[in-house]
Amino acid sequence: QVQVVESGGGLVQPGGSLRLSCAASGSILSIYGMNWYRQPPGNQRDLVAVWRPGGSTNYADSVKGRFTISKDNAKNTVYLQMNSLKPEDTAIYYCNADVMSTSRARFVSWGQGTQVTVSS
Repeated sequence: QVQVVESGGGLVQPGGSLRLSCAASGSILSIYGMNWYRQPPGNQRDLVAVWRPGGSTNYADSVKGRFTISKDNAKNTVYLQMNSLKPEDTAIYYCNADVMSTSRARFVSWGQGTQVTVSS
């Protein structure tokens, strides 16, 4: 009913930049928030960035000042602009969307993840 798809990952050198996209689609009535997480190799999945209606944002300390989350409301898409990338940013990046469907159900949908590798 609701799908979330991440894209934009890849291989980048330290100090470089990438922009990830997260598109929510399907029978969406309202979006209450969209979020980026990441899971480094051998580690747990951690919250990276939060977007909420009205444009408020929050970031993990590890990425604050380097990453920016933004939303294109016309496309129900959020972006994660990642600058000054470090090897420790290497992870699978996941997006989720906190939504209400057109059937008035409230739930969180997760994407499949996109790999980001920061290496020289």
